[in-house]
Amino acid sequence: MDRTQILSTMAELKLFGMKAAYDEIVAAALKRNHDPQRIVAAMLTAEIAEKQARSIRYQMGVAKLPLAKDIDDFTFDGTPINENLVRDLAGGGFVTQQRNVVLIGGTGRTRPTWRSPSPGPASGAACAAATSTSSTS
Repeated sequence: MDRTQILSTMAELKLFGMKAAYDEIVAAALKRNHDPQRIVAAMLTAEIAEKQARSIRYQMGVAKLPLAKDIDDFTFDGTPINENLVRDLAGGGFVTQQRNVVLIGGTGRTRPTWRSPSPGPASGAACAAATSTSSTS
């Protein structure tokens, strides 16, 4: 069976992970003189990884999470939200100044998610710093 037939058969069997990784695995196997068991194991690993990725993509689609918004896209007009305070918090200045932040309020039912346009508390390092700053004071 030649390469085209193998890839066609993989597509027919819906082995998309194997099909995508086929050329790379075969090239590495020839270069390193891998035994057949190792080649088959690599192909199966590629297929499992593809199926897991596809499952996660499907689950994320089914979850119908709200689209992330930039803080610049958020409409503050007509809401009781203090725009200056939110922008100050998003900037992360409280972390560098080692100030505590206390957020009070209910969790709400529908809340738009947003991400900071600049590295601030929305980034993991700053959130960890903010958490450790607020817990030590």
